[in-house]
Amino acid sequence: MTIMAAFNSSSFNTGPFILLGIPGLEQFHIWIGMPFFIIYLVALAGNSVLLYIIFMDRSLREPMFFFLSMLAATDLILSNTCVPKAFSIFWLGPQEITFPGCLSQMFFLHSSFAMDSAILLAMAFDRYVAICFPLRYTSILTYQIIMKIMMGIISRSFCIIFPCVFLLKRLPFCRTLIIPHTYCEHIGIARLACADISINIWYGLAVPVLTVTSDLILIGISYVLILRAVFNLPSQDARQKALGTCGCHVCVMLIFYTPAIFSVLAHRFGHNIPHSFHILFANLYVSIPPATNPIIYGVKTKQIQDKIKLLFFPKGKTRG
Repeated sequence: MTIMAAFNSSSFNTGPFILLGIPGLEQFHIWIGMPFFIIYLVALAGNSVLLYIIFMDRSLREPMFFFLSMLAATDLILSNTCVPKAFSIFWLGPQEITFPGCLSQMFFLHSSFAMDSAILLAMAFDRYVAICFPLRYTSILTYQIIMKIMMGIISRSFCIIFPCVFLLKRLPFCRTLIIPHTYCEHIGIARLACADISINIWYGLAVPVLTVTSDLILIGISYVLILRAVFNLPSQDARQKALGTCGCHVCVMLIFYTPAIFSVLAHRFGHNIPHSFHILFANLYVSIPPATNPIIYGVKTKQIQDKIKLLFFPKGKTRG
């Protein structure tokens, strides 16, 4: 039996899915794959170097660097969950993925996104405490508190995404199991089912909207309080240093949230947007932030910048 015949079978089917890539742009897949490959290498190298520097250098033990290491680790998971499979599709053609593999990819994709959002909120809280309560910074963000925040981030991400696995496993799949995308995501899989998927649609819309909206509101409140405190600082140098640190975080948040929110809204409501554009944009939001985050922090954070120079140019640093 051919693959297409198996997919068009009328019996319930949880056999392998076929990931097509970007429908309508098949002739450009090879060229599209090249920049994504470069971006992936940058993300892999940048986040690995960032993790190595933070874990090997004892001077980088502040809460900010702990949260930064969490962000780098999550970005590595996000990149490795989706981008390598996209390469194989762009360069080798449509690829099979098993139903358990598809569910695993979906889980790690969405949970990584939820963790990234929560980590950015934790970093905003860290900056709020550091700038608004500098004398109490170490007493507020103790090791125990940081561990509780970390466990809260992981637990929240697991609890809001794991139900998606059960919502998909309960569905019967009797249609063609072809996904016009480069990776598996919740609603994309659900739409292949031959049953009512209204629960999937509402849960898939409510969870990201509520979690991301609440994170953004709390981040916004944090930065309003931070800016108020910054402009009350007596020293011009202190104001510039505080604004520089906050500007670094704001750049990362804009790069992370803007394409993700656009992709979610376009997927739900953008019926006039070409499907190929939506898929291309969806690939950007899982590949660009992991690549740009270590660059932004490497350029904007002096401690990280100095350690990178010392790591790659030890002789030059010694002579200086």
